[in-house]
Amino acid sequence: MPLINLSPFRLSFASNARVALAASSLICAFAASAVFAQTPAPKPADSSTSVKAQLLDAASKSAEDALRASYADRQKALNKRTEENDYRYAVKEHDCYGKFFVNHCLDGARTEMREARQEIRSEQLALDDEQRAERAKERNEQTAIKQAQYEADAPQRVANEKSNQQAFEDKQRQNALAAAQRNAEAPQRAANQKAYDQKQADYQKKLDEARARGMQDAQEREQKAQRYEQKQQEAAQHRAEVEARQQEAARKQQEKAQQAQQEEQQRQEQLKQQQQSQ
Repeated sequence: MPLINLSPFRLSFASNARVALAASSLICAFAASAVFAQTPAPKPADSSTSVKAQLLDAASKSAEDALRASYADRQKALNKRTEENDYRYAVKEHDCYGKFFVNHCLDGARTEMREARQEIRSEQLALDDEQRAERAKERNEQTAIKQAQYEADAPQRVANEKSNQQAFEDKQRQNALAAAQRNAEAPQRAANQKAYDQKQADYQKKLDEARARGMQDAQEREQKAQRYEQKQQEAAQHRAEVEARQQEAARKQQEKAQQAQQEEQQRQEQLKQQQQSQ
């Protein structure tokens, strides 16, 4: 199958893509520098500028995509040529074994295969170099963009630092004023604390005294209860003793009455006996 050498077309397309990408990068850098040169004061958004930036970003992305697509197409072509070269060599090697001068035929097939492989290898190296250069260029562009962005943000950073410093100084002044006010109010706070402590001490003293009085009253109530109980016991004992004495007196009186009655009976019997004897 005849091969068509697409290398010049691919190189031309890749060159055009790189030129377009470089041009778009320059335009972006110019636009960024124009923006960075502006004052940091906020301004109304310009719709035309936004549209231009979007178009430039789209153009840059399109160029990058086209360049990557060209690299992919060239790599596919090289892979395909490698496969075709290996296939042609295998076919020729098979055919050589059917010829009379086998070694001569094989040497020719190998030479043709090595030359095609060397050509593909050269183009592969060239493609790899271009891709590495493109990646290096992209890294450099990204570094340049970041540097430009950093430099563009410098006024804002300075403004932020100044604002932060001002806020810090204001905070420090507020803290100093608050400290001075606290120091000025320290004697009054100390007097208030002293009065509060004295009030608490007086309250605690009254509380302790009330507790002591309560304990003393409880003890007195206990003692009164004990004395009352003792008096009750003594009264009961006295009543028992009185009752015992009364019972003893009644018993003695009853014994006397019985004895008197017996004596009266004896006297009556004696009188009777005397009368009978007369």
